[in-house]
Amino acid sequence: MRADRLLSLLMLLRHRGSMTAAQIAGELEVSTRTVLRDVEALSAAGVPVYTDRGHGGGIRLLPGYRTDLTGLTLDEAKALLAGAPVSPAFASAMRKVAAALPEAHRREAAAAAQRIHVRPDGFARVPEPEPFLGDLQHAVIDGLRVRAVYAARGGAPAERLLDPVGLVHAGQRWYLLALRDGDRRTYRTSRFSSVTVLSDPAERPAEVDLAAEFEESRTSFRTALATVPVTVRATPDAWDKLTMFAARVTPPGPDGAGVAVFRDRDQAEWVLWATLPEVTVLDPPEIREALRAKVDAAAAALD
Repeated sequence: MRADRLLSLLMLLRHRGSMTAAQIAGELEVSTRTVLRDVEALSAAGVPVYTDRGHGGGIRLLPGYRTDLTGLTLDEAKALLAGAPVSPAFASAMRKVAAALPEAHRREAAAAAQRIHVRPDGFARVPEPEPFLGDLQHAVIDGLRVRAVYAARGGAPAERLLDPVGLVHAGQRWYLLALRDGDRRTYRTSRFSSVTVLSDPAERPAEVDLAAEFEESRTSFRTALATVPVTVRATPDAWDKLTMFAARVTPPGPDGAGVAVFRDRDQAEWVLWATLPEVTVLDPPEIREALRAKVDAAAAALD
């Protein structure tokens, strides 16, 4: 949330002129220590914010400085973008910064903003450590090549030289879209065990549609793994969820039944369990029985 908070702090100083750290903390619902750290971050990014000490003092912007967000220079905006922890709120803040810049800088800042995409979908999952997410964010925004060690699903860690294209947040996880030897690849950020940002510029397209590229990559991956078809009837909302998580879906026919294909039985049971009671499983019988057993166990646990 820090990127949104930095922008809120700038807007407060724009409208109020001078405020104490305690006043800002109350407005933003954070601690005074957090406010002082944010002020230091703004100053490090080149924004002329300073603190007057003593009676009547407070935090303010340098007199004469354009306090409207359109007064941010390109370097200031990119420093804010690169310095803020990556999060779904960060992606929204990036677009606010890019849209508010003067026309002369807007195109380059917008190109940086398009490198982060957040999908609003996904069931709750157990959080995974992502210690190198900040390094990958830096490489993505600044367009720099990375040398990384990555463990693919079921594989041993191996070194890779990557040209980062963008970061996508989906299903409460972050994914790096990158080029490796010119081929497009998708990497789960939690599986990196080492990331070194190099000084070499990344060789990547100037424009990118992260939403389309990620969807194509995900569909290809799921189709390659899919082996378990399940015939179901479902509500419209449940069909949307199945389309989101199954490898592929055959829409319902005149009888209201369709087919969702999953990569294995565990995934089928997990997704279908999460959509009950909006989904009725018709076939295969072993999936029906497994879900019935889960329902019985849940009922027994509540007795």
